[in-house]
Amino acid sequence: MYRIGQFISLSLPLSLAYRVSILICDLHYLFAARDRKMVTDNLRSIFPEMGKKEINRIRRNTFRNFAKYLVDFFRFSKLDNTYINKHIKVENREFLDEALKKGKGAITLTAHLGNWELGGVIISLLGYNFSAVALPHQNKKVNDFFNNQRASKGIKVIPLGNAVRQCLSVLKNNEVLALVGDRDFSGKGIVMDFFNRPTFFPEGPAAFSLKTGACIVPGFMVRNSNDGFTLRFEKPLELVSTGDKQKDLNKIIGHYKLIFEDYIRRYPDQWYMFRRFWIE
Repeated sequence: MYRIGQFISLSLPLSLAYRVSILICDLHYLFAARDRKMVTDNLRSIFPEMGKKEINRIRRNTFRNFAKYLVDFFRFSKLDNTYINKHIKVENREFLDEALKKGKGAITLTAHLGNWELGGVIISLLGYNFSAVALPHQNKKVNDFFNNQRASKGIKVIPLGNAVRQCLSVLKNNEVLALVGDRDFSGKGIVMDFFNRPTFFPEGPAAFSLKTGACIVPGFMVRNSNDGFTLRFEKPLELVSTGDKQKDLNKIIGHYKLIFEDYIRRYPDQWYMFRRFWIE
């Protein structure tokens, strides 16, 4: 299925590939009752005051934007500096450089929002040594396909599960480590209020920062109305350890989860969370 999607995406002009993906998405949307319900429940948690009509509009756009996200992923082979100059605006790159000047590496932290995969490619194409932690797919062929797409643009993939040593090595070498921090896959996350409801946050990003002294640099690749993108970095997050690990972890996560909330409120139809997210 992914190979077919890649063939279509590479065979057509980008605008036409987007239109075809939306047609396929709208057909899938009609039958994806569970996914529709999950997205609806999540949106109601974010916007409890919002009416059904507006929730449904955002929900449909979420599905359509995710279809475009896949097209962009399939077209990695066409990405080069000419594409960056034409379609990508990079804001606050100096924040990433500022973090790396400390010599302890930088943790670029994002959410399942916009096009985080494309954001990683852009960072790599800009000349940074870039590694990303990724959840392996259960199907080996699918997993190989996704990792080959990433590797083709210079991204070093670190499989989630046995990633600690490799992540520490990346930071020790003063390179960029990319983590997605809005969903916990370990079952051992830290409970935090997110949009006033409890959920699990992974402790990895904060733990790596505390252990190594590497700054966390929040960054998001958001789709613009013209289907171009803005890659925006936020100010580096630093915290001097108090010696109370749990307190320090909570403080760091509490800081960047506010940034996540801000971006999700601003771009709710670009937050791709097709699952139950909150604990209750």
